[in-house]
Amino acid sequence: MKIDSKNLHEMSNALRADALRAIAAAKSGHIGIVLGAADIITMIYAVFLNPARDRFVLSAGHGSAMLYAALKLSGYNIGDLKSFRQIGGLPGHPEFGIDGVAATTGPLGQGVANAVGMAIAAKHNKTGGRVYCLCSDGDLMEGVAQEAIGFAGRYKLDNLVLLWDNNGLSIDGAAQTDKNISMRMRAAGWTVRAVNGTNMDAIYDAVSGNVDGPLFVQCDTTLGQGASVSGTPRAHGLGISATEIESLVKRLDSAVGRALWRMLARGHKKTAKIKYANVPKISLPQKISPMSTREMSGEYLGAVMRTGADIIIGSADLGQSTNVRISGVREITADKFSGRYINYGVREHAMAAIMNGMAYAGVRAVGSTFLVFSDYMRGAMRIAALSGLPVIYVLTHDSVAVGQDGPTHQPIEQLAGLRLIPNMNVFRPCNMAEVAWSWQTALGETNRPSCVILSRQAIAPVGAPVFGEIKCGGDIVYQSSAARAKMTIIATGAEVPLAIDVARILGGAIQVASMPSVAHFRAMDKKYKDKILAGIVVAIEASSTAPWFEFADIVIGIDEFGLSGASDMVYRACGFDAEKIADAIRTKIKHV
Repeated sequence: MKIDSKNLHEMSNALRADALRAIAAAKSGHIGIVLGAADIITMIYAVFLNPARDRFVLSAGHGSAMLYAALKLSGYNIGDLKSFRQIGGLPGHPEFGIDGVAATTGPLGQGVANAVGMAIAAKHNKTGGRVYCLCSDGDLMEGVAQEAIGFAGRYKLDNLVLLWDNNGLSIDGAAQTDKNISMRMRAAGWTVRAVNGTNMDAIYDAVSGNVDGPLFVQCDTTLGQGASVSGTPRAHGLGISATEIESLVKRLDSAVGRALWRMLARGHKKTAKIKYANVPKISLPQKISPMSTREMSGEYLGAVMRTGADIIIGSADLGQSTNVRISGVREITADKFSGRYINYGVREHAMAAIMNGMAYAGVRAVGSTFLVFSDYMRGAMRIAALSGLPVIYVLTHDSVAVGQDGPTHQPIEQLAGLRLIPNMNVFRPCNMAEVAWSWQTALGETNRPSCVILSRQAIAPVGAPVFGEIKCGGDIVYQSSAARAKMTIIATGAEVPLAIDVARILGGAIQVASMPSVAHFRAMDKKYKDKILAGIVVAIEASSTAPWFEFADIVIGIDEFGLSGASDMVYRACGFDAEKIADAIRTKIKHV
């Protein structure tokens, strides 16, 4: 389309009118960004965006009405704008899966990091695609955005454009951004340009110029431009009456603008469904001597990567410790994106959100850190589950057996917390067979993220199931001396060999069940569950106890922070000693 500022303004006014209609129908939404930033998004969709190659991310997800209006006018099949914020209609913040929506956004800062991941994926896949991201003052206050901004600068992502809707306001008043955002961005390695966010020619010139690295465009706007609450915090949400919205719609709507949008929309095709590469399943022999599950995982992942599988692995500065730094796998660098390993630096949250961006672009992404630091990643992990992204988190150092690093590095409640996230696989394997199954399942997913939880310390070898199947999430690895067990001890990961020792001490009709995936086991029918959970059920896991009462009568776990000391001594001091547990079970069983 020929660049014509007048025509583009007509288009942006038509967009404003449609977005306001959606907000009016919902009696809910954010008028400020719609009125203030519509010119920016119009420029991107009408002039720059090639839907077959490029992506647009609205990190300022509260501007969803504006995005939906742009998509509808551009010919995307998103349904009725009047369904905005209604059950079964267009959600209050953009969600992946809606035609044309590139990423689920709303929690501020996430979209900025997603855009970085998409830019990395475009470089890796050599698509020539450019990624445009519109962010708000609030996005730039979030730590995850700043982590991702630093990462993008180091990798010189010259296919990334971040447009800042700089209106200087947030809900509580003056935006509490840095004193000098432009200086920060330049220091991070970005090219910085500043424009009037309503001047179409200036926006065009800023976005189209050549850059050496990522581009940051400061677009100065007025929140709620044209409304009675313009330039005040009230403009952020729905700070005006239905009557005023109706008046604004009448004043802004443009027949010329709509005609131009119709010209643009011709020939648009529905967004294609993402196809993730198939990954071969590898078989490795069981271990017959003590070994940590992180080492077993490293062996399996190494075998997969040697097949040439197109997976991008990475770590938040812990690749050697988490055993994901595979020999022979070349690192992605600022001048060569064909590698398959990323050093994210100490940026756990950005790592997870960048991985989401890569997954939105069809890349299988794996990222790793210690389990305790999954807390830093949780916002992005939750979005991955909500969006159905098959990213994989390798989370090692999974208990107080971390030892001398002390309670700051010893996870307690993290396992339970991760298992509570809907649509999230959580695997805690105890041997090579379970490690392999965990990886095979995770790498075979197309709409669910996975956590592979692994030990730092070596654990005694555990044999194959006596009955039941690993794929069911729980199976018997130590059989009772009687036909029908009177007690079942459930354990996961490093506690499975310990549970077997406890069963031997107690003697008699006791069986031990390994449960590498609580969610998979939960999905089994009652008949299978009853076979696995026979008699009195005891659960042993070096983490929070409460969730295990779903299955168990007695739970041995940890509900307080750990200690600093040698790993085996800390493990025992926290109650994970076979003799102590056997005594505790004998005592508690009297009260069951």
